[in-house]
Amino acid sequence: MPYITIPKQLREPSRVIKSQLFLRPKRLAIFEACLIGLVSGLAGVLLKSGVGWLGSWRVATSTLIPAWILLPAVGLFGGLLTGFLVERFAPETAGSGIPHVKAALGGVNLALDLRVAVAKLLTTILAVGSGLTLGRQGPTVQIGASLAGWIGHLMPTSPDYRRQLIACGAAAGLAAGFNAPIAGVLFVVEELLYDVSGLTLGTAIIASFIGAVVSQLLGGDSLSLNLREYQTSFDAQEIPFYILLGVLAGLLGALFTKGIIASLQFNRRSLKLALPMRIAIAGVICGLVIGFLPETFRDNTGLREFMLTGEASGITSLIAFIAHFFLTIISSASGAPGGLFSPSLVMGSALGHMVGIVQADSLGIGLPVTYALAGMGAFFCAVTRAPITAVVIVFEITADFKLVLPLMICCVVAYLVAEKVESGSLYTRLLEFNGIHLTKAKAASNTLSDLYADDVMQRRVETLSSLLSFDEVIQAFSRSHHRGFPVVEDGKLVGIVSQTDLANARERNFSGNSLLKEFMTVQPIAVKAKDTLSEVLYRLNNYNISRLPVVEGRRLVGIITRSDIIRVESDRLSGETTQGPHPEPSYVVYQTRAPQVGNGRLLVPLSNPQTAPALLRLAAAIARDRNYELECLQIILVPRNSSPSETAVRTTKSRRLLQQAERIIRNWNLPVHTQIRVAHDVPHAILETIKDRHIDLILMGWQGERSTTGRIFGDVVDTVIRQAGCEVILVKWSEKILATRKKNEFSAALSERKYASIEWDLNAEGVDGADHPTARSSDSSATPETEISPPNSDIPAPELGLHTLMGLHRWLVPIRGGYKQAAALRLLPALVAASAVPEIKLCQVHQPSGAEPDRGELKQAAEFIKRRVSCSIIATSVCAKSVSDALIDLAQNDQCDAIVLGASREGLLKQVIHGNIPEAVARGCDCTVILVRSAN
Repeated sequence: MPYITIPKQLREPSRVIKSQLFLRPKRLAIFEACLIGLVSGLAGVLLKSGVGWLGSWRVATSTLIPAWILLPAVGLFGGLLTGFLVERFAPETAGSGIPHVKAALGGVNLALDLRVAVAKLLTTILAVGSGLTLGRQGPTVQIGASLAGWIGHLMPTSPDYRRQLIACGAAAGLAAGFNAPIAGVLFVVEELLYDVSGLTLGTAIIASFIGAVVSQLLGGDSLSLNLREYQTSFDAQEIPFYILLGVLAGLLGALFTKGIIASLQFNRRSLKLALPMRIAIAGVICGLVIGFLPETFRDNTGLREFMLTGEASGITSLIAFIAHFFLTIISSASGAPGGLFSPSLVMGSALGHMVGIVQADSLGIGLPVTYALAGMGAFFCAVTRAPITAVVIVFEITADFKLVLPLMICCVVAYLVAEKVESGSLYTRLLEFNGIHLTKAKAASNTLSDLYADDVMQRRVETLSSLLSFDEVIQAFSRSHHRGFPVVEDGKLVGIVSQTDLANARERNFSGNSLLKEFMTVQPIAVKAKDTLSEVLYRLNNYNISRLPVVEGRRLVGIITRSDIIRVESDRLSGETTQGPHPEPSYVVYQTRAPQVGNGRLLVPLSNPQTAPALLRLAAAIARDRNYELECLQIILVPRNSSPSETAVRTTKSRRLLQQAERIIRNWNLPVHTQIRVAHDVPHAILETIKDRHIDLILMGWQGERSTTGRIFGDVVDTVIRQAGCEVILVKWSEKILATRKKNEFSAALSERKYASIEWDLNAEGVDGADHPTARSSDSSATPETEISPPNSDIPAPELGLHTLMGLHRWLVPIRGGYKQAAALRLLPALVAASAVPEIKLCQVHQPSGAEPDRGELKQAAEFIKRRVSCSIIATSVCAKSVSDALIDLAQNDQCDAIVLGASREGLLKQVIHGNIPEAVARGCDCTVILVRSAN
């Protein structure tokens, strides 16, 4: 039994990867979002319970032991233990955690995994529960994001998709912390991710909703604001006071940000203490200050509710604001794990309560509780610079529509004032303090995410058949510089074989006759044609491989390597890809699709209804020989000043031509796709189609004359030859063959031509005697009736263009160089299949002053064709000064019907300098000329 080698990188998550195979991408995204929401919600509940239990114990014990002794002592020991855990196990958990998540989403390589989540959970419980003036809602964002990052590692995905999973975790964490699912999503979009794509919003909403539901069911109301028995109010006369509240919140919020940054700088430059000592000192200071304040100040939740219910006096609110302002700065600057959301809400409620008291004394209209709630949102906005989140989070907490307008006024004013004082949120300032500079540009907008695999991949791929033997595979490796080959069956990717597979096969003593499918790696890692280069590079690095097959469905369309990506990056950095104007892309207004069952695709651009049937019949013969699908293209041109996607066009004639093409092709049991493109120019639309549809061969009509000086064939054909990576076939039909005939005339002419046919025998002794062929009657058993109509065809011969192809009997094929690389020879079996009695003449032209050519190549080429085509073949060598003149003379003297010329792209581009041989041959003789340009 053969063994399949599994890379080391795949062994641990292999079970998870297998489970992903049963999930479509969107279903997998929904499943992961639900899982992230669930674990983030549970973590939020656990954090709330831990902080609540430790805080309750601290408050209750302070009634038994003097508060000025107990609270500093708890802060000291809690701070030391917290600092030790952070410093020893997870330095990433210091501080709020939101800047860490923001940097990770911005592309900075920072850890977000299970270790960070567990450490953040424990240290936040210790820090906040010990009395440091910090909150737990901020850490839930980092905990949720870390759990999402851990889940992303279990199910390997691209960096872009993992980034979206982290955003889901952050949204779920904030939603669990506040029981505010909408605010969780908005905060991620507004402050962290700057991305409103469908997948980001959809998965973030699901995760946020589930996180909030879990927190609500298991943890109850997050802020415990009992506001139902207290009413809020709003009157237009109060607007100046709300504006005043927004101004104060903006100024004090900016001052709060500056205070934290200044304290951090002081700790780094002057204090220079270890993290446990800094947190312990902050805990002692917080314990001493709170110990000498009223008992209400020992519980942040109780203090916030005390001010929101309107029971606090102005002095109490002022003391609360000043105490929290300085204690939060000290606690945050120490590096203690804890958030700034809750302190911001406390300070905002205190500030709003004071403004509300002033308003009540002046106008006596509004209620201080309304100002306290509006102040919460305003101060929160001034710190985070997220006005929409600030409005929504307070609204979700209170569920009071009367607060929406006051909140909007205060938050907008606070945002504008804070931005005027200093641009950027507190989290941005913290990142800049640590040397991380982010912009609001989407992190994924770079070269690797702007380009796709089919923009970079190599379309010509060396493949191996799964039926090759072990010895044949070794020979293939010895002849090539590649270290691996895709394995295909009928054009479908079924595996990949590398040098490692060969080494493993030798170790397992596979015999030389063992088939490749027995030791190749099945189900290889591949990418889709529309995957970004970021996805491609991630898979190359994650699985430690050097190449990736590119597939469309299961069909292999290319291969991409690390070198291809490096080349693109180099081109982009050097500016080579950005020079010159980019034409507006064409627009598909009509298309039909057939099953993708072929080994490749053949493109036929159609423009002339008279030559289209013959061109389609020739395309069908080639497609049947190579098992290709056909793609028929019609192009409608619009003026340059009109956008192809916005211009109204009539497609009736084009659709009629394509429907005729479908009838012709389907009678040969071939899959056919059709499309109509609106474009500014024909060659650009053809090249776009070649790229988008992964075309392997294009068959085009050719007028036979050069229309522009310096061109080989004309603007359209020259552009396709220069830029198309696929094989190109050009056909210039003979005028006498294109003449319309009636069916009976066609049959009579064919019958007459059959009995006058001449065979050119390939001399068994060599090619020397082939210069003088002997004519004799044809005794071939093939009859015109057996070749005229395709299987099950009820379409008349003239409509199919069969009269054109059946008239092509004598084929002249010039040979130069190695016959195995000659594209024209490989195409001959398909071309002559339409002829009733085909006759092929191979010729070799050499210069009089040159050395005698190697006639062995000519004989080998003749034998090569003889093995593939059952017809008479003759090979001859001609001495002439001009290749085109020699071909014209041969075609006229032997009454040839078609000349097949082959050339590479480089050879054709040299024709302008050395003489345009195809154009000269097309002008000099009245026969069909077929030009075959090999693929790049």
